[in-house]
Amino acid sequence: MSLGKRAVILGGSIAGMCAAGAVAPYFDEVLVLERDIIPADAEHRRGIPQSKHPHFLLNSGRRAMDDLFPGFEDALLDAGGLHMMASLAAAHCEGDYWVPRKEAPMTMVYASRLLIERTLRDRLATVPNIRVEEGINIEGLETVDGGQPGGRVTGVWVTGGDGGRERRLVEGDFIIDTLGRGSNVSDWLVNAGWPEVRVQSLDAGVTYVSRWYQKPADLPAEWWWAQMSVMPTADTNPHPIEHDFLCQIFPIEGERVLVTMGSWGHPMPRKEEEFLETVSKVRAPAFARAVAMCEPISKVFVTKSTGNRRRRYDELANPPAGLVVIGDAVCGFNPFYAQGMSSAAKSSVLLREKLAAASSVDEAFVKDYFGAQRKLLDEIWTLALARDQGYANAEGTDIAPAWRQKLAYKAAWPVFNFISATTREDAVVGQHFADVFNLDESVTTMIKSPRVLAGFAWFGLKKMFGRTKLPMGTDNQLDPPSDIWRDWKPTPGGRALVIPKGTPVQDIPSVSSAEPIAAVSASASNQAKAG
Repeated sequence: MSLGKRAVILGGSIAGMCAAGAVAPYFDEVLVLERDIIPADAEHRRGIPQSKHPHFLLNSGRRAMDDLFPGFEDALLDAGGLHMMASLAAAHCEGDYWVPRKEAPMTMVYASRLLIERTLRDRLATVPNIRVEEGINIEGLETVDGGQPGGRVTGVWVTGGDGGRERRLVEGDFIIDTLGRGSNVSDWLVNAGWPEVRVQSLDAGVTYVSRWYQKPADLPAEWWWAQMSVMPTADTNPHPIEHDFLCQIFPIEGERVLVTMGSWGHPMPRKEEEFLETVSKVRAPAFARAVAMCEPISKVFVTKSTGNRRRRYDELANPPAGLVVIGDAVCGFNPFYAQGMSSAAKSSVLLREKLAAASSVDEAFVKDYFGAQRKLLDEIWTLALARDQGYANAEGTDIAPAWRQKLAYKAAWPVFNFISATTREDAVVGQHFADVFNLDESVTTMIKSPRVLAGFAWFGLKKMFGRTKLPMGTDNQLDPPSDIWRDWKPTPGGRALVIPKGTPVQDIPSVSSAEPIAAVSASASNQAKAG
């Protein structure tokens, strides 16, 4: 069923492409207006500064993209994306330990933003009624009865493209704003007669820096991992500021890694020499040793545009008919939490579902969509602000009271480490946590679950009395051990199954549910510190 002749998408990045895929079945033509000239290969461009930094494609996001563009995920993996179980693929440091390596329900696809976007663009090109115009500047909106009941957006004014510098009107029955954080659409609506859209914000002063590296051709034995992460210290006593950094060695296609360090409120290195000096001070020495083995292939890239910002279109009493907003243009999150792409893709799937039941894209449709989108974004927003509200330097409308800031600052990383340790012991809690991380479940649902609360309480008791299934970890001053653990119990009759280092996961013998055993090596048994 056609809901109109033309849908116009403002912006052609991931949010714009997802939106185009969502509306394509319901309009005769979908026109994507993109400011940049898109390079033929996967290359950085002005409109996507975040492409220089790591991107996690969460499970819910990649499923949504695959739903919108069937075959997307297979194409991404064929192009070099890496689908891995993080708990086995990563050397992960929390507190003073490398956490035990074991199987867990959470998986993810590792790839550069460049590859994700290029793969999505290739899928977009296979949809016959989607057309992309490049080099287009969006100059304003064309509206009718602005601010009045039934008022609507009927098109956009543009320059560039085949029309050159001449200002021209592109008419559309449905307009979707995916212009990102810098979108002027809300201002243009005010000029046309609609009330100002309320903006929520919280900026914790997060800055992060990244540099691209080529991995060595011959990896040493101690480099068994694909990813390395060193979490900020939970220590509130005086310590080097570098211990507050969240540090990642992030694998991408082409045997390359992105080395990224980020902080809340601290200055970050901007020059190559400063970057290497900071790397040398990361609190787990294996991080610096690994970086030293790699060959740098880029300069240092810096990002400070990390504030959480949400435009509340859902609060408009008479929203403009024929206009919806998706992606960072409606809700931009701190990129550290890897929620942006998945949020945009999920919002696009929601839009497609609403269009399937619609007879028109009138004011009632827009109001209904923004209301449903609000529910989707509320939980993600809460999750993003939970950490950022814990800093006294935070600015914006959603600053927490001073007492809550202090509590969040002191408790955030210890609580995270406790939850993380519980997930390694309790499969049910682990599944809930994986679902929350991947935006498949709200954090509210998780923390209200009696089973999850019981799991936390039981793990706390076991930890207190030294009866946990797994050790808390191994000394982070050493190289992370490659040992794969399974349901170890510190009992006199416990047995250990020794798995040689480097054994592929599929070759590990299955474990009988009736007789828990461990998959460990001698080195793990000697190094592990029971919790």
